[in-house]
Amino acid sequence: MNEPRFEVLICSEDIRKRVVELGQQISADYGERPIVLVGVLKGSFMFMADLVRHITSPVRLEFIGTKSYNGASSSGEVQLTKDLDKPVQGEDVLLVEDIVDTGLTLNYLQHLLVQRGPLSVRTVAFLDKPSRRRIEVRADYVGFVIEDRFVVGYGLDFEQKYRNLSDLCVLVP
Repeated sequence: MNEPRFEVLICSEDIRKRVVELGQQISADYGERPIVLVGVLKGSFMFMADLVRHITSPVRLEFIGTKSYNGASSSGEVQLTKDLDKPVQGEDVLLVEDIVDTGLTLNYLQHLLVQRGPLSVRTVAFLDKPSRRRIEVRADYVGFVIEDRFVVGYGLDFEQKYRNLSDLCVLVP
């Protein structure tokens, strides 16, 4: 069996620097107001873990799970696989996404959270891939805008593999 090859798209040091900047920007915007960070499983876990260490505002962590992909292809349908453990009513919510591409998952989650009565809902996305949009959405904070390439590493996977890579990579066939 051939071992996969990877082309580094964004190196771990550039990721680290950008995550620090995002944490500082979020801290400046929220100040001392508490934030509920809602990480979208599984892809955002690494980004969220690094990001939260650079946010100085008081934070509470929650996780929500969705499914919308089969391998490398979007199914076009978003399914909730794990709900929040505690309500977010009356709180400032920051949704933490790994990647915004079709916009379907982000749109679904933003509407779902708004229905739960928070003070605000904003989104921070590690990656934005605007060329893949099927529905118009936007993240309030974005780590990197990338071209339409299938990426793995730093929490993102292909068939549940390669999440552990510290760089963001393109899987080379």
